[in-house]
Amino acid sequence: MNAHPHAGAAARLKVDIEEKSFRSSNGGTIDVLRNLRFEVEQNEFACIIGPSGCGKTTLLRILLGLDPEYRGAVQLPGNARARMGAVFQEPLLLPWRTVEQNVRLALPKRLRSANLDALFGQLGLSKMRTFYPGELSLGLARRVAMARALAIEPDILLLDEPFVSLDDATAYQLRYLLLSVWSERPTTALMVTHNIQEAIMLSDRIIVLSDRPSHVIGTFDIRLPRQYRNEQVKADLLRSFNEKFAGTRIAP
Repeated sequence: MNAHPHAGAAARLKVDIEEKSFRSSNGGTIDVLRNLRFEVEQNEFACIIGPSGCGKTTLLRILLGLDPEYRGAVQLPGNARARMGAVFQEPLLLPWRTVEQNVRLALPKRLRSANLDALFGQLGLSKMRTFYPGELSLGLARRVAMARALAIEPDILLLDEPFVSLDDATAYQLRYLLLSVWSERPTTALMVTHNIQEAIMLSDRIIVLSDRPSHVIGTFDIRLPRQYRNEQVKADLLRSFNEKFAGTRIAP
């Protein structure tokens, strides 16, 4: 059993999980992660890709300190206690709180009176601060979830398929919004996705995981600045990615 993942005076995320398993209903053991090792540099945006059930969400739970039952070590970026922002598949907003109240509830004491005008403006939420979650579309609720995660000025931003189940146009718009806000407030980011095109659009590095028990098969680094990633460039990157990982099961 490991203690809550902690940060020293780290500038990067370091993951070294020797073993993570679960007990099955018949009393057996399901090995989920084994010898899973990777690093994410400070202010780098990395995406995790791997087949369904390989342990991607389990990895995020370990990083968030929600699952201490594993062997290995995790070093989070930041100072003594890393501030972690998280965006999940569901927005998880309190229905009896307004948009602004939902965002401010996550703020540490020193930021409780912070001016959030710029953040709300960037995410297109300025006119919806007094709305309740039930008055929002799913796309708008996802924007509020992003605002809540970014408002705390996180040392690390963790995202678990934040655009899943959205229509293509809405998902595309939210990816650009996320990039816009993250570019102005850079922080170490790690996002789980099944969408390779999404990873190519957003990330500096794609980390590819194997089937269970999951380990890192390889990485795909993208050093080209995002402003130069037009449709042709993204198509070329996708082709290069598919060539490097030919025969690897990545999609669900």
